[in-house]
Amino acid sequence: MIRKIATQAVYVTDQNKALEFWTEKMDFELRKNEDMGIGFKWIEVAPKGAETSVVLYPRKIMKDWNERKSSIVFLCEDIEDFYMYMKSQGIRFKQELNEMPWGKFAVFLDDDDNEFVLKG
Repeated sequence: MIRKIATQAVYVTDQNKALEFWTEKMDFELRKNEDMGIGFKWIEVAPKGAETSVVLYPRKIMKDWNERKSSIVFLCEDIEDFYMYMKSQGIRFKQELNEMPWGKFAVFLDDDDNEFVLKG
């Protein structure tokens, strides 16, 4: 029986730049940074205390990366506070903070223009 989602891949052009984005701007922790033996690394980052990690997977070795778009929603306890923190870190938003009947959300971009949802 499946207990949890272990990882979700995000396809990036520069693993080091992506690692910097997720650890320095998003304040995620580095879980794994291992050599894959082919000139790339297996890099996992995650929110502190989370069970599921994001794998920063190199686009160069995934020919159909553009067909494998990420669809990750990050749940946030205090979305307004974290939204302001993200703005102060220079994180770009495709859709600014909005309120809907089901809650608040915003859509942000990483340095490779992958889209992610922040939900409160």
